[in-house]
Amino acid sequence: MASTEKKTLYTADATAVGGRSGHVRSATGIIDLEMSVPEGLGGKKNATNPEELFAAGYSSCFQQALLVIAQRAGDKLDPNTEVKCSVSLFQEGEAYGLSAILDVDLKAFDEQKSVDMVRQAHTICPYSVGTRGNMEVELRVKGKAISLKAEDNAGVASQK
Repeated sequence: MASTEKKTLYTADATAVGGRSGHVRSATGIIDLEMSVPEGLGGKKNATNPEELFAAGYSSCFQQALLVIAQRAGDKLDPNTEVKCSVSLFQEGEAYGLSAILDVDLKAFDEQKSVDMVRQAHTICPYSVGTRGNMEVELRVKGKAISLKAEDNAGVASQK
């Protein structure tokens, strides 16, 4: 397989002060948020947390990957297509980690076409590529877990 040169398309910058009980601001100023430990862990109700921000980024990025896959196939996604990302924070010994569930509802396609598109999107989505081998990611279509083909997850035992 021939290697291709990596080309940076965009770099986002954000600065956090105070950790989970602080503040985060993007360089553009569009994101300017109070941070808190999740409410269920004793945090504030009116603040966000890293897991929410990760889930928002992953779900929107994965939906964009689905749009690319559909476009390549000459298909069009229903404007009401939904990608829900649930990100869980867990503790294992002294370390903390994340896991994610992506649940996709491709309203215009049958189950098999949806499963195929989700599998393909998982191979190109930057979040999926970046998390592969580093965190457990479960893919679902309309709430039903789907398995990955070996080539979609080459050498990665931790992702479902």
